[in-house]
Amino acid sequence: MAELRVLSALRIEGYAVGGEVLLSGMGPDKAQRAPVRHGERLAGEVAVAVAGVSGGLDPTLRPGDVVVATELRCTDGRAVRPIPSAALVAADLAATGLVVRAGPIVSSPTFVPAEGRAALGASGALAVDMESAWFGEALDSVPLSVVRTIADTTRANIVTGGPRALASLMRIRPTLERWARATGPRQVLLAAPRSFCAGVERAIEIVERALDRYGAPVFVRRQIVHNAHVVAGLEARGAVFVEELDEVPDHATVVIAAHGVSPEVRSQAAARDGISVIDATCPLVAKVHHEARRFASQGRQIVLIGHAEHEEVVGTMGEAPDGIHLVEGPDDVERLAFPPDQPVAYLTQTTLATDETAEVVSALRARFPAIVGPSADDICYATQNRQDAVRALASDCDLVLVVGSANSSNTARLVEVAQREGCRAELIEDAGELRLGWLFGAGTIGLTAGASAPDLLVHEVLNALSTLGPVEVTERRVTQETVRFALPPQVR
Repeated sequence: MAELRVLSALRIEGYAVGGEVLLSGMGPDKAQRAPVRHGERLAGEVAVAVAGVSGGLDPTLRPGDVVVATELRCTDGRAVRPIPSAALVAADLAATGLVVRAGPIVSSPTFVPAEGRAALGASGALAVDMESAWFGEALDSVPLSVVRTIADTTRANIVTGGPRALASLMRIRPTLERWARATGPRQVLLAAPRSFCAGVERAIEIVERALDRYGAPVFVRRQIVHNAHVVAGLEARGAVFVEELDEVPDHATVVIAAHGVSPEVRSQAAARDGISVIDATCPLVAKVHHEARRFASQGRQIVLIGHAEHEEVVGTMGEAPDGIHLVEGPDDVERLAFPPDQPVAYLTQTTLATDETAEVVSALRARFPAIVGPSADDICYATQNRQDAVRALASDCDLVLVVGSANSSNTARLVEVAQREGCRAELIEDAGELRLGWLFGAGTIGLTAGASAPDLLVHEVLNALSTLGPVEVTERRVTQETVRFALPPQVR
């Protein structure tokens, strides 16, 4: 964790930012001399933020908008310094309600009037100032962030835009403090196994092969797996995701998602004229469906441990709609009212946390001593392995980051597992949801991903963390996964 130092050219900018601000004066010469002038205050473990107003180059920018520099350039086209932590700073500022853009800032030795900015804007730079590039050169070994607010544009002059720029400057210091506190070296413990399981890989491959073989569009009922990035990638290739089969035109190809469906949905598909159905149901989910039918045929009432409205649960309950009773926790067991001589069985959603499920099963056995369970544990191997991997590292971490979508059950369970081990944990869709405030005091971070999240997203989070300082990565592997599932005949 570093101490924040703020550099501004003008006193009025410093007043707006608030707190201690080191002033340099305007222009490149004063900017280059500032590190010498303020040498003692810039020594040691510090992170320097350059803050002030600037001129807008992009025509979509308005006075008061905020630009966070991803790169510093000079007007001669020379790139002075990249600023990799810009995305994290921009996201934090945007979360406060400011209008924020991240992109290059170019520095000019002289003031650039509105009519002279077209060429600079054509280079891709968002804003122009008179100091940042030279600050960057002089502070080449110090963590740096550059935040500029727009005072004037090609359509608004500084007289009207200046007050808006200063008003925005007055709101940025808390973000700069969070950024400084988040900088520094850290260790990342990478959980293994993580990311895609065999069922998810199979489901994605089914859609990809269907697109290759039958051409776009290929329709998919619901999300093929619960991950927004996977869905977006398949949509870009021509997959069309629908909620129900009545949205699928006749003679189309439709894929059943990995979470499975009820027999009623399969009957609807069979009744449609010419629809070609490809079943991407995970074989482990299909196993639970088979067990539901087997227990129902034995005359047993079935207790399904799971989460209401989850697609896997909806599909499983459809296998015996009059004989399955959903429980979500131990307290629900007390509300079950079966006759004393009623044969009872239990099943579980495949993506639950194993310790959470064990509590419910224990309550069921205490209430119904003769209850029977599945021939093999319903919690899927991948869910179990990813939870074990989190348990293996959580006690050594200050924070665990779990990558995946919020509607992914197995991903949410990973967060809960880490928290039950006494560790702070956060669920993030991708690196864009990483928050600076989570990283205070987090010298060791555990990192994993749910079974439906691409491993690419994990490495993007690693890259984001590395923008705040050096990162030492150690993988903690609890087992090697070798499971593979066969594809359905339509896409082999």
